[in-house]
Amino acid sequence: MTTSTAATGTTSTTSTTSTTSTTGTARAGTTEAATATIPFFPPDLFEDDRRLLLDTVHEVATDPAQRFILGERTARFEDLLRTDLGTEDVIACGSGTTALTLILRALGIGPGDEVVVPAFGCAPLANTVLGVGATPVFADIDPHTLVMDPDAAEALITPRTRALMPAHMFSVMADMPRLRALATRHGLRLIEDSAVAQGAVLDGRPAGTWGDAGVFSFVQVKSFGGPGEGGVVVTGDRELARTVRMLRNHGQDGVHRFRHHLIGLNSRFDEVLAAFQLRRHPGLAARLARRAEIAAHYTAHFTPLAARGVLPPPSGTDGRCYYVYTLLAERRDDLRRHLAAHGVDSHVYYPQPLPHQPAFAHAAPADGHWPNAERAARQCLSLPVYPHLTDAQVERITTAVLTFPA
Repeated sequence: MTTSTAATGTTSTTSTTSTTSTTGTARAGTTEAATATIPFFPPDLFEDDRRLLLDTVHEVATDPAQRFILGERTARFEDLLRTDLGTEDVIACGSGTTALTLILRALGIGPGDEVVVPAFGCAPLANTVLGVGATPVFADIDPHTLVMDPDAAEALITPRTRALMPAHMFSVMADMPRLRALATRHGLRLIEDSAVAQGAVLDGRPAGTWGDAGVFSFVQVKSFGGPGEGGVVVTGDRELARTVRMLRNHGQDGVHRFRHHLIGLNSRFDEVLAAFQLRRHPGLAARLARRAEIAAHYTAHFTPLAARGVLPPPSGTDGRCYYVYTLLAERRDDLRRHLAAHGVDSHVYYPQPLPHQPAFAHAAPADGHWPNAERAARQCLSLPVYPHLTDAQVERITTAVLTFPA
């Protein structure tokens, strides 16, 4: 694999094995040990940012203002993302999960209401809906893109349906043009779970901006992850934004302290994370480009494997996230063992569809069947795709998959 190193950070270091920068972008490995296991979750994710992180903690901790949450750094971070996305407002909060909860509560969704969600994905798709007293209604997914099937979603709409909550999955954005039209046609709110998709663009429109509100997550493995928990709500609805801002901080309006206008939550953003993300933001585009480059390399090599029961995600760049690169493998567990034997760590996301999870099964029909979600749960296997993989590591991963026996 041949690529260039995109260094947009302020400092860089060179070793005998790689060239790297504070952006964590492409590295051209030269003397990497062929026997070292390539981890799926890299323990050195922020190694190049060690000095930055320590300086940021010291800066915030010793600031005379002694403002550790929702301070001026958080405000600047919100402004930066608002400008990036060209949207009305961005509200930083404690996590992507609570961001979804804040949106549901701000929209007044609660007992007696239904929210259509994908049958395959992360737990917050169901537990946030249940947490506000509403009912998640599980729609099957597209068999290849693994995102919510708009036709399946439409078939589930009833007079009790208040919202659609699609999620972008792994490397692919949901079909937001169709889902936006579907929500409009039925008078529903559209909540975009874009937690994994920061930087993705579909039909010229950024992820997070297609719905009445969207979310991003900054947990460390996300595309713009940091060394802690955090998220944002993205919305073009000024009144919704005002309500979310109050809800995230115990129902206070940010002007009158200790006056609680709503029953809110503690979902406040940390100033250390805000400062860290502000400093790392200039390198985000390069890191996303490196992820896309690795994903394109994988797909080009793996597409012929479909005849052997190993299917890569769809190719292309429109509506792609490259947060996680996931194969569908008929012999998933055999492939995982094969990769481990070749020193490549992999990961199984979501080994059960959401309606099969013990916590959510009571909300699903007892005779329900979601064939595409069930197949995905049996066959999904994710490969390393983080931006500081060396070219040599990418080639090792590629070769390991290609040598899996038919």
